[in-house]
This record gives sequence, C-alpha cells and structure tokens, in this order.
Amino acid sequence: MSSLYVVATPIGNLEDISLRALRILKEVDFVLCEDTRVSKKILDYYDIKNNLISFHHHSGDKKYEKILGILKKGQSIALVSDAGTPNISDPGGQLVELVRERLPDVNIEPIPGPSALTSALSVSGIKADKFFFLGFLPHKKGRISAIKEMLDLKYPVVLYESKYRISKLLQELLNLNFSKKIMIFREISKKHHSFYSDSVEELYKKFEQDKNNLKGEFTVIIY
Repeated sequence: MSSLYVVATPIGNLEDISLRALRILKEVDFVLCEDTRVSKKILDYYDIKNNLISFHHHSGDKKYEKILGILKKGQSIALVSDAGTPNISDPGGQLVELVRERLPDVNIEPIPGPSALTSALSVSGIKADKFFFLGFLPHKKGRISAIKEMLDLKYPVVLYESKYRISKLLQELLNLNFSKKIMIFREISKKHHSFYSDSVEELYKKFEQDKNNLKGEFTVIIY
C-alpha cells in the first residue's frame, strides 16, 4: 500500500530532526518540497539522495494529478515544507484532503517534529493549556479588523509575522492603545535566535533603530 507521509523538518538548527523522519526521507520514492533548494540543504546535510518534486501553494491541477498518479502506482511520498510541520501555515492541506477523498486506501501518516508554534510556547513561561493560533494575519484587507478581534480574545494568542510586517504590527498595536503583554521570538533555534519582551512602544523603537532586529521569521505571543 502506498503512503503519504507528512514530515516535520527543522525550523532552524538542522539537528532538530527525528531519526524516523530521516528514515522516511530515505525510504520514500519521492519528496514533495515547498522549495526544492531549501529541502536539498537538509537532505545533503544527512547525505540523503532522493527524487524531489516542487509542490507549493501555486501548484496547479497537473501537479496534483501527477502526485495522485504516483500514489496510485503504489509508490510512497514524503511531504515537507521549507521549515517545521507541513500544513501549519504552510501548503499541503489541500493535497491531504484530495488524497483522502480520491485515494481512500492510501496510508496518510504524520511524522511529528519541530514547530515554531509549540517551540515558542514551551519557553514563554505562560500558561498555555488554552490558546489561539492565528497563523499569519492578513497582509492588507481585513488586517486591522483581525487585530481588533485578536485583542478581544481572553486566551493567549500566537501568530507568525514576516520581517516585512513585524514593525507594522507593532505600530498598529500602538495605534490601537495596546495594553496587553507581548513576546516576540525571532529565528527560533537558529544561530541568531533572539527574544524580545517589553512594552510595544519600546519594542517598536528597538526594531526601528536597529534594522538587524528585522531579519528572519517571527513568532509573536500576545497575552
């Protein structure tokens, strides 16, 4: 029976990958990659040779049919994203849904591992038995409304933000008279991992005064 493995890969440090994930990446017939160049770095690090197929949110119907065709032949596939656990603010959910619908006999199996979401919460020091995860906020349309709704939530909120909008987010919170607490994690597990916790006003100044603080990917906790 063919299998579709949803494989978590490191969010930074390449050593943060399970032995099982490495075995699966070696054994499957194909690896679906959000960006083959990014995934190849991980595979090369562990001297894994395999057939890579580009698969991302811009992939069209032909790519989906190609993937279904591979599974129909009894071959197995590993789905990975650029970093972390696929389908958590990453492409892939539509593929899993399609395989469940069209090929119900295919084994779909998660290979657990790194996630910026759980990594940030684990070292936040806050009670995280209940929280809201919002992924990435809208870039433009509906953004302020989404932020206002977020601020009304009574549980901690975790969201992702890019280097292009982290200062914008802080400015938007200032404009809304933000009164909650905030933590910002940058480049979790990477060489230049940084943690920030201060008033929104001070954080905004810090990010604006030193543009080095704007490099990388950000996980934000509001509580």
